[in-house]
Amino acid sequence: MANADHILQRVDGLLTRLEGLMQGAPAVPDWSALAWRWQHNGGRGYMEPVAFPHQITLEDIHNVDEQKAAIVQNTEQFVKGYTANNVLLTGARGTGKSSLVKALLSKFSKHGLRIVEVDKQDLTDLPQITALLRAREERFIVFCDDLSFESGEPGYKALKVVLDGSVATTSDNILVYATSNRRHLMPEYMAENLETKYQGDEIRPAEAVEEKVSLSDRFGIWLSFYPFAQDEYLVIAEQWLKHYGIKGFDDQTRGAALQWALTRGSRSGRSAHQFARDFAGRAALAAKK
Repeated sequence: MANADHILQRVDGLLTRLEGLMQGAPAVPDWSALAWRWQHNGGRGYMEPVAFPHQITLEDIHNVDEQKAAIVQNTEQFVKGYTANNVLLTGARGTGKSSLVKALLSKFSKHGLRIVEVDKQDLTDLPQITALLRAREERFIVFCDDLSFESGEPGYKALKVVLDGSVATTSDNILVYATSNRRHLMPEYMAENLETKYQGDEIRPAEAVEEKVSLSDRFGIWLSFYPFAQDEYLVIAEQWLKHYGIKGFDDQTRGAALQWALTRGSRSGRSAHQFARDFAGRAALAAKK
């Protein structure tokens, strides 16, 4: 009897701790926000409002004019209630893929656009997320940044269902925008490419490869981003220096920007921004001394 009482006390304590953890997760999202992150508390998923969304604008993003025009066109169709596509942005790191998605909020939030950022490991919660958003009047972009999958990850199939729908139709007020450094979101191996099926004179790719490529195919729009040329990188560096109050872009500053890119191994918008932050900080500190 004493043993049974001890077990009941332990169960009661466990339930009390779980209840305490659950209290941190609001049952109803704060719909006054413009952006949210999907978080977990005590095993329960919820939408955490982003108090200070990234303030970058479309005008701040350079050297990707074609990609910018395409995603703005698609998003404008979406917020105005017309048909639009899910978007996959792929390519070189630091070229503005994530910034471009975030900048859409500054242009279209007044038209009802909202963003819910979901990490890759939380994609299995997509059915729960879409159920929360389906009945709302706003238009939601579910944003998955730096997306890629390893074999067997459960979020892969959950994302496929949201992109194409299952027995239930996909909600008209939800699109998925994802960024990745690679076009095919799952790894491909040489052994899989060597698996072929022969049928007469026809050679067909292995089904494993077809399965992995199929996820990318479910995005209606692919936008590719490429490493910047030297002149393009310098334009962005100069723009960021102006942003931090550094006027003039002489040969010495230009050389410092190129040296920074060399040490980083990348001529990208991200490298240009990092250079400008470092340069401006050094200049301010030197002036103070």
